[in-house]
Amino acid sequence: MRNETNIMGAERRAVLFTIFATAFVTTFAASSLNIAIPIIGKEFHIPVAQLSWIITTYMLFTVSLSVPFGRLADITGKRRLFILGIFIFGLMSGVSCITSSFPMLIAFRALQGFGAAMIFATNTAIIADVFPAKERGRMLGLSVAFTYGGLSAGPVIGGMITHYIGWRYTFALGGVVSLIAFAIAAARLPKSLGGPAPDAAKTRGNPLKQMDPGGIFLYIASTVTLMYGLTIFTQNVMSYVLTAAGVTLLVVFVNKEKQADKPIIEIRLFRNINFLLSNLAALFNYGATFALSYLLSIYLQIVKGYGADMSGLILITQPVIQVVFSPLAGRLSDKYSPYRIASIGMGLCTVSLVSFIFTRTDSPLWYIIVNLTLAGLGVALFSSPNTNAIMSCVRPGDYGVASSLTSTMRTMGQIVSLAIITIIMNMALGATPIDEATESGLIFSMHTGFIIFACICAVGVVISTRRGQKPDA
Repeated sequence: MRNETNIMGAERRAVLFTIFATAFVTTFAASSLNIAIPIIGKEFHIPVAQLSWIITTYMLFTVSLSVPFGRLADITGKRRLFILGIFIFGLMSGVSCITSSFPMLIAFRALQGFGAAMIFATNTAIIADVFPAKERGRMLGLSVAFTYGGLSAGPVIGGMITHYIGWRYTFALGGVVSLIAFAIAAARLPKSLGGPAPDAAKTRGNPLKQMDPGGIFLYIASTVTLMYGLTIFTQNVMSYVLTAAGVTLLVVFVNKEKQADKPIIEIRLFRNINFLLSNLAALFNYGATFALSYLLSIYLQIVKGYGADMSGLILITQPVIQVVFSPLAGRLSDKYSPYRIASIGMGLCTVSLVSFIFTRTDSPLWYIIVNLTLAGLGVALFSSPNTNAIMSCVRPGDYGVASSLTSTMRTMGQIVSLAIITIIMNMALGATPIDEATESGLIFSMHTGFIIFACICAVGVVISTRRGQKPDA
């Protein structure tokens, strides 16, 4: 394992730049699209319930491929996979500018998710490889700050771009940043960065022979089937069939991994109670908070009548707070219990979601901003300490899988969050286009969503507080 003593100067700056740039651009792409969703819906005349596929398709690919890529990274090394992921993500961002139909946009988003899965499987693992435990929380905090920097820039820059020259150009900006990061990574990242696990390095030949093809197939099939079933849940009988099939395949996958000689996920990792509960806490936190900006984007533009530019300026409140406080939370998690800090953050998120339940058509702007501030502080205190806790529970040879599991829990939570909104809006509004939806229907959907999310977050608080006071080495 490499550390800060042998990666210095230009190499270290290149590592930090590419990690931070990819953390920024992947979230910028998501948050800038959130603000553009109503306009995309109007342009293609897409029903409200289908608009979430712009986000969901991207997530389905990242959630189903992150873990296999994480295992591959542990076997072959993280550098090559990380660089390839940046290239694919950037290329697909660029070609999304030429999309002329909704299906084409969805296809490009799927391929963008393919590249993002490679990035998510390696970026946190590279930080864990390069920096020792006493500095890891600080670096993770900075990475999370850039993540939320992308969230901050997305609504503002994306809102301005969408308002003045069109939503397609938000993809162009993301593509430019990604390709610059790719050029620097290809030229400056040290060849030995994030090398294979010691046991994997001893095995010669095709690295795919060190993986479990049956396990990979079952994992992808179970996650895609389950997540797709959830996104269309209650719409037809097939949604129930797919969800049940996804759960069944997931059970089969876990049982197979217990017996596999070379599993893609070491089930033993989950015997560490802190590792298990930290991943569950991430799932519940993102499941409860991700759709917040999605709901408020529709509320501000359709109900309150603000433009995309003004809505972006309002929604920037939450990610700006996260940018400011995430590095502090990361440093605190190096000195104090990351479990306790993350639990406090989850509690603040719950309070914010409960407050949003009482939002009305005539709610003053300060009420929205105060609650966004509270949500931002809560997420900041949760994210990097929780990731630090997860990475502290595993050995270096499992960093890739642990990193990919962290991103998988995040993405699964985000998919569940959007699935809940899709179900609610489908039941309340049906196939009504967003520009024809009634104000009462939108408000009802928003209130219902916040009630459910507050309950999910409250359960997450209970899970988070069940963890130990110190991370396991």
